[in-house]
Amino acid sequence: MLHTKQLFRKVISIGLCAAIGFTALGFGQAGKAEAATVTKADKVISTGKNYLGVKYRFGAPSGVTYAFDCSSFTQYIFKKNGITLPRSSSLQATKGVKVAKANLKKGDLVFFKDPGRAGRIGHVAVYIGNNKMLGASGKAVKISSMGSSYWSKHYVSARRVIKNYA
Repeated sequence: MLHTKQLFRKVISIGLCAAIGFTALGFGQAGKAEAATVTKADKVISTGKNYLGVKYRFGAPSGVTYAFDCSSFTQYIFKKNGITLPRSSSLQATKGVKVAKANLKKGDLVFFKDPGRAGRIGHVAVYIGNNKMLGASGKAVKISSMGSSYWSKHYVSARRVIKNYA
């Protein structure tokens, strides 16, 4: 009888330890799977969101973070994530692959005309999903709706510069 109780306790202990061990392995795998789903676009957007509220200044120099204009902002956050872009919005509009507005994905560059310059590209921002964009305009780096009357009226095109988009 005593031998049966000891055997029973050992079996229960081993089973409990195995259950805890397999559960821990499962949690470890879940963390790895989650990390694998972070895309280059997510990283670019996350980098950009770190600068929300930084003041806008037309002609802000490349590489500084105390102020941005639209294209110095996109150039900076993409460079921080290994993608080199030219300094001006009009030159950035020649990079990557053209994307239809209906096919925008997070991380795509979106371009707008400058009403004072005969329809030339005058603004760039990063599409972040749900018809929203992240960029430097007005007074600061901010998130704006592409559906606003101003932005929808001035939209020109979009480009995908993130290769092997995941």
